[in-house]
Amino acid sequence: MSDNTAPEDLGAPQSFLVLADGTPVYDRAGDKVGTVAHVLSDDRDEIFQGLVVKTAQGHRYAAATQIDGLFEHGVIVAVPAAELHEPTEETMAKAGDDDSFTDGLRRAWNWLVQPK
Repeated sequence: MSDNTAPEDLGAPQSFLVLADGTPVYDRAGDKVGTVAHVLSDDRDEIFQGLVVKTAQGHRYAAATQIDGLFEHGVIVAVPAAELHEPTEETMAKAGDDDSFTDGLRRAWNWLVQPK
C-alpha cells in the first residue's frame, strides 16, 4: 500500500538549469524518495545527465533516463527508490562518454565525497 506524500500539484515543468538542491524527489506512486543533492549536467553543452538524490539510505544516482519530470515543487523518478544505485566513481564515469561530461561527473563525485 502506497503512502502518497507528493503534493497534488508539483507546479510547472522546470529546467534542470534552475532546479534547486533540496527539491523533493518522488517516485511514480507519489512516495517521497528523497531530495535533490546535486544536478549532473554537461556544463559546456547544457545537457542534463541526471541527479544525485539524498535519501534515507544515503546518496543515490538517478540517470536522466530515470527521470519522468522536473517541476517547480518536485522531481518524479521513473523507478522505485530501491532501484536507484549508490553513486560510485566508476558508475558515474560510465554514465557519460564525452570528456566534458566525464569531467563534470568527476567534479560531482568529488563534491559528493568531500567532508561536509
